[in-house]
Amino acid sequence: MYRLPLLFFLLISSSSVLAQITGKVTDTRGEALPYVNVYTENGHFGTTTNENGNYSLKVSTPGSYALVFQFLGYKSVKREVNIQNFPFKLDISMAEETTSLSEVTVDANENPANAIIRKAINFREENAAKVEEYTADFYSRGLWRIKNAPEKILGQEIGDLGGGLDSTRSGIVYLSETISEISYRKPDDFKEKIIASKVSGNDNGFSLNSAQEAYFSFYKNTIEINSEIVSPIADYAFNYYRYKLEGSFYDDNGHLINKIKVTPKRPEDRVFSGYIYIAEDFWQIFGVELKTTGKAIQVQPIETLQFKQNYKFSEENGFYIQISQTVDFEFSMFGISGDGRFTAVYSNYNFEPDFTKRSFGKEVLAFAPAANKKDSLFWKNLRPVPLTSEEKNDYIKKDSIQEKKQSRQYLDSIDAERNKFQLTDPLMGYTYRNLHKKRMFSISSPLFGVKFNTVQGWNTSVDVEFQQNNVDNDTKYWRIFSELNYGLAEERFRINGGFEKKFNDINNARLKITGGVETAQINTREPITRLINSITTLFFERNYMKLYERSFAEIEYEQEIVNGFDFSGNLTFEERKPLTNTTDYVFIARDDVEYTSNNPLAPDDFGSVPFEEHQIFKLNILGEINFGQKYMSYPDRKYNIPNEKYPKLYFAYEKGFGSNTENYNFDQFKALVTQQISLGNKGEFGYSASGGTFLNAEDIAFVDYQHFNGNQTRIGFGSYLQTFNLLPYYALSTNQTYAEGHLEHNFQGWILGKIPFLNKLNYNLILGAHALYTQENKPYSEYSVGIDNLGFGKYRFLRLDYVVSNQDGNRDGAFIFGLKF
Repeated sequence: MYRLPLLFFLLISSSSVLAQITGKVTDTRGEALPYVNVYTENGHFGTTTNENGNYSLKVSTPGSYALVFQFLGYKSVKREVNIQNFPFKLDISMAEETTSLSEVTVDANENPANAIIRKAINFREENAAKVEEYTADFYSRGLWRIKNAPEKILGQEIGDLGGGLDSTRSGIVYLSETISEISYRKPDDFKEKIIASKVSGNDNGFSLNSAQEAYFSFYKNTIEINSEIVSPIADYAFNYYRYKLEGSFYDDNGHLINKIKVTPKRPEDRVFSGYIYIAEDFWQIFGVELKTTGKAIQVQPIETLQFKQNYKFSEENGFYIQISQTVDFEFSMFGISGDGRFTAVYSNYNFEPDFTKRSFGKEVLAFAPAANKKDSLFWKNLRPVPLTSEEKNDYIKKDSIQEKKQSRQYLDSIDAERNKFQLTDPLMGYTYRNLHKKRMFSISSPLFGVKFNTVQGWNTSVDVEFQQNNVDNDTKYWRIFSELNYGLAEERFRINGGFEKKFNDINNARLKITGGVETAQINTREPITRLINSITTLFFERNYMKLYERSFAEIEYEQEIVNGFDFSGNLTFEERKPLTNTTDYVFIARDDVEYTSNNPLAPDDFGSVPFEEHQIFKLNILGEINFGQKYMSYPDRKYNIPNEKYPKLYFAYEKGFGSNTENYNFDQFKALVTQQISLGNKGEFGYSASGGTFLNAEDIAFVDYQHFNGNQTRIGFGSYLQTFNLLPYYALSTNQTYAEGHLEHNFQGWILGKIPFLNKLNYNLILGAHALYTQENKPYSEYSVGIDNLGFGKYRFLRLDYVVSNQDGNRDGAFIFGLKF
């Protein structure tokens, strides 16, 4: 297979220039045409024009070449050139395509566009399967611009965003490129090796652009862009779209191409609009010009997303292959607006690669050595899409800024300004940084740490931390930290702290040693936050949080042992003391409500405690298995890619031993399985099932019971696949065998998107079911119906559910108001 000799170009002298054909493509009025596909007819070389219409086609040797210029909406141009010397310049003018209906046989009983789309749907899976395996060269470029950015967002200064903003508060804030070699074998084997990576303003950075993330196939029923957006040739596309044949034309191979306008039946649905081009007889995609909205994908800051894909016909393989893609987007939120584009170019396809059993594995992306150290000559020689003047200037400007911002003098000046001590710092918190040595010291605000509970009364916490990052690698660090807490009503001071070391971001090895004295929830899963408990206590006289005191010393360690298997374990010594209420203070006293005791087993007995004071050693071992997990390898880190085809499995062993109260020793085994499954246009289904059993645990401390995530606040937080929204916090806690299960289906737009008027609100319908079994109690169940994506305009962070619970014939119902950020 042909490959560009990359090593050769690293060794050539700085005065050498790779053989190339350059030029500019314009329309008949002389206007530049951006992102025109330019390739040799044999497919070995390919590129696109940049935003200014300029192109640079990299070729290897002098000789005769057949060049093709292709652009949707314009007549393809073919030029035979005989090149003796390089560089060779060739400017091209392209005329708009004239579509005609004369080639179409019109059936009075059916819209001709529908007949074409029906054929494309019938052959969709067959055409998608035609590409069984290949290798190719891949180039990508990502660019984000911001326009008229404010000085502050929510009171916080945003600066110049790394030098991207000029005096008008506008400019490029992200620009990166990659050159890769990609390999594919159906159904889902994929590998990308990034030969070169470049990030403007960061000569040590690695671009996040990847071929797999950039791949959007309209042969699939849905295209995942946060939500599942229905393809115009999905099996059920006629439920979502209307089609109109705008006309037909012949491509440079003499194949009839049908240009079809795609119009959503319900614009607020998860849909595209625009044009799709279908090759007659082949019923394959020739190109797409489709757009969707942030409202459709439910990423509200996005205004629009526009996809443009171009294909060329492969004579030797008899099908159309993708050669380029651009994704344009516009965004606006918090007073910031802007746009951007991601460009992808495919070339040098080989559909008969010599793959072996070792050609593919779980690693889907890796970097060649020194991929981020390629010089400007390398990029000039191998970059298939020329930079625009704006992009060139951005690289030059940010390289200069980076050099300045990495200097000791600059870093010290920034520190000197930021580290100035203010009179308000003792109340608002203070942070000291040394950017050159990559260290930080901070003290949090005692005001922001103020909370209230009936055990401590008014109390506040202050966090103190020192962190030292590795000078050469920010993914490695160590830190020491402490929390100081004082309860006013109980007049009790507590302190705890520890040491943590993060070894790397490849296997995420981490060691943590902690100790001290603290108050902790009896349910260590912490089903209610201290802030929410403060509100329910002071305003509604509902003191749901139940606390005890522990003096402890703990060591824990975690890391990924092998890909897909994570291990963590901790060993703790605890001295536990029960606590009782010390205050009955409340903002708003209610005649029909009064505080409960701090003993969840006897809420009306204020002198009782849920367990005896005791000491105990605890050992916890947790394993996590992610079946079929693939990953991307960066030089200093590893990004895991969950595989939704398989569930995620957790298993754990907990042992209490060495207690001075012998009955408090025990063993517990437990496991959990959970999964999120995309059902295309029908939404997303999720489930979670867990269970466990105790051994020798008849009289253990109530702290060590298995407690469940109940909720009595009517406010929903976190994962609904781990929570019972009407279950009292400690009502079904157990020291015997138990099992719980949660199901939830988010229909997204499948139901509400089809209801007139209601579909304009862009809400999601959610159904849920939850069940809990414990050996000593009747089964408990909940059923819920909810609406998600509530809010106003771009701010959609609310959810509302109506939940009905049932246990032994006793039913209850309530609304749950959910918050998500």
